[in-house]
Amino acid sequence: MPTTTSPCQQTSRGIRPLTLAIHLLAAGSAVTVLPVAAQTASEEDVLLAPISVTGQGQRSTTTEGTGAYTAEAARTATPLTLSLRETPQSVTVVTQQQIEDQNLQTILDVVNNTVGVSVNRYETSRAQFNARGFDINALMIDGVPTIWEQPWSSGEIFSSLAMYDRVEVVRGANGLMAGVGDPSASLNMARKRANSTYLTGSVEVSGGTWDTWGTLGDVSFAVNEAGTVRARLVGEYNDGDSWIDLHSNQRETLYGTMDIDLTENTTLWFGLSRQENNSDSPIWGGLPVWYADGSRTDWNRSKTTSADWSKWDSSYETRFINLDHRFGNDWQLNLSYTRGERNAESRLLYLSGNPDRTGTEPMSSFPAIYETRTVQDDYSIRLDGPITLFEREHDLAFGYIHSEQKFDADTRQALTGYGGVADFDSYDGDFPEPVWGNLITYGYGDVTQHGLYAATRLNITDDLKVILGARDSNYEKEADDIYSAVSKTDVNHELTPYAGVVYDLTDSVSAYASYTDIFLPQSERDANGQQIEPIVGKSYELGLKSELFDGRLNASAAIFKIEQDNLAVSTGVVIPGSPTGELAYEASEGATSKGFELEMSGELTPGWNIGAGYTQFEVEDADGKAVNTLYPTKLLRTFTTYRFSGEWNRLTIGGGVNWQDSIYTYATNPDDQLEKIEQDAYALVNLMARYDITDNLSAQLNANNVTDEKYFDIFDAYGALTYGAPRSVTATAKYRF
Repeated sequence: MPTTTSPCQQTSRGIRPLTLAIHLLAAGSAVTVLPVAAQTASEEDVLLAPISVTGQGQRSTTTEGTGAYTAEAARTATPLTLSLRETPQSVTVVTQQQIEDQNLQTILDVVNNTVGVSVNRYETSRAQFNARGFDINALMIDGVPTIWEQPWSSGEIFSSLAMYDRVEVVRGANGLMAGVGDPSASLNMARKRANSTYLTGSVEVSGGTWDTWGTLGDVSFAVNEAGTVRARLVGEYNDGDSWIDLHSNQRETLYGTMDIDLTENTTLWFGLSRQENNSDSPIWGGLPVWYADGSRTDWNRSKTTSADWSKWDSSYETRFINLDHRFGNDWQLNLSYTRGERNAESRLLYLSGNPDRTGTEPMSSFPAIYETRTVQDDYSIRLDGPITLFEREHDLAFGYIHSEQKFDADTRQALTGYGGVADFDSYDGDFPEPVWGNLITYGYGDVTQHGLYAATRLNITDDLKVILGARDSNYEKEADDIYSAVSKTDVNHELTPYAGVVYDLTDSVSAYASYTDIFLPQSERDANGQQIEPIVGKSYELGLKSELFDGRLNASAAIFKIEQDNLAVSTGVVIPGSPTGELAYEASEGATSKGFELEMSGELTPGWNIGAGYTQFEVEDADGKAVNTLYPTKLLRTFTTYRFSGEWNRLTIGGGVNWQDSIYTYATNPDDQLEKIEQDAYALVNLMARYDITDNLSAQLNANNVTDEKYFDIFDAYGALTYGAPRSVTATAKYRF
């Protein structure tokens, strides 16, 4: 069986829109009978002024309704609410306006269009996100990491953006907030809030290439007359075929949340969501690179290895509750709890080998069913506010995060279906569904991690700020599957430091330097049977940041160096006395990534927005050999829009280019020789136009890959490839009220 498989069991019932609305409204109605100390506003005030969800005097992190390509502040790098200029790391905020302009549907779309990060797709349902030469191991939701087992996809890469206000991307190590991982980047998806005291929202419908269509509704309203109880409902549905034969996708998202002002300074906000992704006839493992005679293949992008009975369905359900309280001294307290349940169920067909051009050399077949379930519970507390030392005001924040995750995988092995495919050139997915065996346990993984962190920003002078922080982390993991022995990992009191300095050169330009790190536990053992120390990733960064036009435009230039140490490398020797023949490992010096980055985001002139950046680096191991070569080391991301003035002020046009340099790997060809598989550098050109038919109704057209560039990603494990999307067009009509 290929070592990177996946999928899942949907054990919970779907949350229907009516049920969701009834639950929310019932909860809101019950709370309205509680005494509310919030000041009663006049009807005019209620209609004109949304409730603020940030602390008094704080910059807002919310991007919805700003029309901007940048944000006032972000808090993914540290627990402090800092502007991009005040944060001594590379930070990009993908705003609500960018999501709308570029028609970004999922987190996969965000990574494909954001500065400094990229994607290597294994096949239709799995992909590896990466940044600066290293894997991205987790997605964060409202600052809390949700880690997934990459080989077992539960639809994480298709997480819908419908329920999120923005995505904050911090590049480099981020151990202070993320806990464990590689020194790559953190992707933090921030939920939309119920912050409107009057009825408002939008409805949109879309249709496009490959018979795709979708609809999205988003409505916010006050539950009581005073506006102290507010609700928001979001529903999305997408359905359509693909450029790949037989393959289609159906995605559904439901989200509901409420904000309740218990007092003037205390807000309770909670909600639930459910996202489903149903994929018919997905590819598993990619397309073969070689024919049996050693010549290279050149498939049509519609070619598939799947079968008409194959599927890969997944769901992700969350429930969350938060309490925000602002004290009279401008200190703020946040308490939160989130429970997430991810399920997947797959019926898959894996075809391997090198087909014969004459149809006499069959490709082998491996059908399988997998069902997985992941349950994660997260608890957190954060307290932050100002302190006064030496007659100057400083900022202090500290908190605690506790996370428990349980993962289970079951499988049904096929009793038939191993006959292979004789003539793959003419294969069209007509493969008989096997007879399946009983459901058996495949494996499990239990992870518990908790961390105590603290950070402070010291205002040494009016121009000089020093940010210091540390996290004390504990990590436990136990895992097992049918092909290996039980592994246990236990790391206690791993200290993660954070240090940064920001110096204002002028009123709008700052220089900064930072150091931070991250760790990643590993289960491998050395020749003495002792567990190898965790991988440690260290990130150094120097740069300049500029905040122009009263914060409407941010620009930055950075150089960075990232080191990854203690990576376990096999010695090829069995541990003495091992009953299972376990191989011994030793810690290596790992890899080093060095490079630079340029970025600009925001409004250049009234009506002209831009988000653009260029990243270049090299990644080498201790011997100077290039590593992680499947990840591009040069990346250009650009997108800009312009809204005309005067008689044409209802028209907005835009476009951009995503370019990356070549990627490659080496795999064994039919002659048992290592051969290079390389995708040359390529550029994808995307265009958009929007016309406001009325003040409430708009029509938008997005065209992606307009030059119809043919390109592929590489599945390193099997020397297979997956083609990217051809040219596509989507038309959207949106009505706001």
